[in-house]
Amino acid sequence: MRGVVMHAPGDFRVEEREDPKILHPTDAIIRLSATCVCGSDLWPYRGAEPIEGPSPIGHEYVGVVEEVGSEVRNIKPGQFVVGAFSTSDNTCENCRAGYQTSCVQREWMNAMGAQAERLRVPLADGTLVATPGTPDEDLIPSLLTASDVLGTGWFAATAAQAGPGKTVAVVGDGAVGLLGVLAAGQLGAERIIAMSRHEPRQRLAREFGATDIVTERGDAGVARIKDLTGGYGAHSVIEAVGTQESMLQAIRATRPGGHVGYVGVSHDVTLDGQELFFSHVHLHGGPAPARQYLPHLIDLIWNRKINPGKVFDLTLPLEQAAEAYRAMDERRAIKVLLKP
Repeated sequence: MRGVVMHAPGDFRVEEREDPKILHPTDAIIRLSATCVCGSDLWPYRGAEPIEGPSPIGHEYVGVVEEVGSEVRNIKPGQFVVGAFSTSDNTCENCRAGYQTSCVQREWMNAMGAQAERLRVPLADGTLVATPGTPDEDLIPSLLTASDVLGTGWFAATAAQAGPGKTVAVVGDGAVGLLGVLAAGQLGAERIIAMSRHEPRQRLAREFGATDIVTERGDAGVARIKDLTGGYGAHSVIEAVGTQESMLQAIRATRPGGHVGYVGVSHDVTLDGQELFFSHVHLHGGPAPARQYLPHLIDLIWNRKINPGKVFDLTLPLEQAAEAYRAMDERRAIKVLLKP
């Protein structure tokens, strides 16, 4: 089969890869209908994370089940499925608490390489969720977002305690931040402030429910949030970048007693203990347990109550994955869908 292989920073190629096979009785093999490039994939692309030899990549996926192992009970060949970006048995204590990304049997799907034509999914019964039937073609992009970016934005909004009567600020205007805006609106937030300097992203943020746009960053961005909230700061702040500046901006833009939901993969972030101590801010986040939200998100998408697939502003064939990475790296695209 064809699939993306990382060779070095900036050198991601589509090559022949070995077809996936059932390795464990709990595995499933799916033929991918769509996959995509994630903002977190740009870290190794830019050289901010090490690449160990030629290796696959990709962790967002939807498709049709072709084969299942002998111990798979709930997932059947022929079903259209959405899978979370990490595997989970969905039965251990961490999973039952809603933290499937801390499953005791967790594996990261990047190691399987979802930017490909076919994919092996371990722990299929706990990782995959079938849709009610074969989706209309126009629903596939939205279902693909549920695999990661929508679930991550939803977790960020939940961790930030977004809800009725709350003002929510969103730091980061990539796909996760934009879908954090959508999630905050679905959770009933009264006011949603999107922090963005890019007009197409501002426009989409407003479509998803943003009531205000703030273009300033850093301390100036914090000051603007406080101006908009009577000097107090937002009740809820979503941090969807993962840098030192974005994390500090999120914490400082939150009012005492408020909540920060952080889902940007942290790189070189350090927090001052004294500042954190006196901020009275709650921090909660980490790798989003997307599997927890999949049934609900699939239902919202299936019934056309939300359209998160709008974050895909470029669609390319899998063979043009290198261009997909360039477009996202150069911020010419918010998120690129790849068609195997």
